Amino acid sequence: MKERQILHVDVNNAFLSWTAVHMLKNGHPIDIRTIPSIIGGDEERRSGIVLAKSPIAKKFGIVTGEPIYFARKKCNRLETYPANFEVFKYYSDKLYDLFLEYTDQIERFSIDECFLDMTKFLNGRKLIDVAYEINERVYKELGFTVNVGVSSNKLLAKMASDFEKPNKVHTLYEYEIEDKMWHLPVSELFMIGKKTVPKLFNLGIKTIGDLARQDKEFIVRKFGKMGVMMHDYANGIDLSPVNNIIEKPKSIGNSVTLPKDLKDEEEIYKIVLALCEQVSYRLRCHDLVASTVNLQLRNKDFKDISHQKPLSYLTSSTKEIAKTSKELLKEMYKGEPIRLVGVRVDNLQEKDEVQMSFFENDTKQEKLDSVLDGLKKKYGYSSVTRAGELDVKEIVKGKEKKMK
Repeated sequence: MKERQILHVDVNNAFLSWTAVHMLKNGHPIDIRTIPSIIGGDEERRSGIVLAKSPIAKKFGIVTGEPIYFARKKCNRLETYPANFEVFKYYSDKLYDLFLEYTDQIERFSIDECFLDMTKFLNGRKLIDVAYEINERVYKELGFTVNVGVSSNKLLAKMASDFEKPNKVHTLYEYEIEDKMWHLPVSELFMIGKKTVPKLFNLGIKTIGDLARQDKEFIVRKFGKMGVMMHDYANGIDLSPVNNIIEKPKSIGNSVTLPKDLKDEEEIYKIVLALCEQVSYRLRCHDLVASTVNLQLRNKDFKDISHQKPLSYLTSSTKEIAKTSKELLKEMYKGEPIRLVGVRVDNLQEKDEVQMSFFENDTKQEKLDSVLDGLKKKYGYSSVTRAGELDVKEIVKGKEKKMK
């Protein structure tokens, strides 16, 4: 069985970070992440509590969940800001849209964290490189930071993302469990509740490693069905799938940051073709068609150039999307070194809702796309590629970044 490729992305201090980004974009002169500040409920009510705190507020001993009244006693300079769940949802959705550029297999675990199954969508890339790219893009494009956990199952990816914070990428593979996870307090194991910890302590189980080394039948006798999960998790065992709820996207895109700047237009087009393949494949998986293609180039000075062009007809055809993208490239590219390439399709519609008269009758191309899609779904996305993609892996291959 092919090893799964799973990421867990967790926003660092989400409510306060999202509030800070929103305020800065609306002209606020101070980044509230750099002062003693909290996000809280109605301060006039006794029930007002701290929902999130800045790093400086944390240094004053302020903790999440305590009444704002007590938080103010710890720091008289404390600034309080209300929770705005419309803002939180907006940035959560922006983050989800960014993830859709990488995979459709996304599980929204909470408003500020998601699991991504990248198994069929790496297209020759290394999972760790994708993790670093997501980490960097979220900060540059959305203005807040995330931790990314990298592993072969959801549990280990989740545990990895909880290692040192903020703005970090961590791996936790099976061979790393003993060194990276077993020394941690048993209370830090995912799904271990506060009431369970004292019971484990009474059994002499204080670390995750203590639990992992216990006889499984003994743990099951003590904790019932919960004991099966606890023992499996302590040993890094988790077979649960990424439970994605398919949301019909408003646009579909993908981009790649190149490990070295490219100046050769033919090499750049090979990257464009690979991205068109990914984008059109995802269009067909959603039973959608597009009417517009957008091509993005970022040069070595981080200047973005983006042009769009209508397709000849509503389509999900790789051939047609690639043809239009090539036309855009010829219009846009002026010979400067390029470090990022992106392809996006917009103005999407349900294929079944569009009258067939709007489609170009290209049965042969539809059959080719259908056959290739079937092979990808059966044997993995990278199992078959078009001729233009054959050496893309060599072009985008970069040195593996040092793992934390």
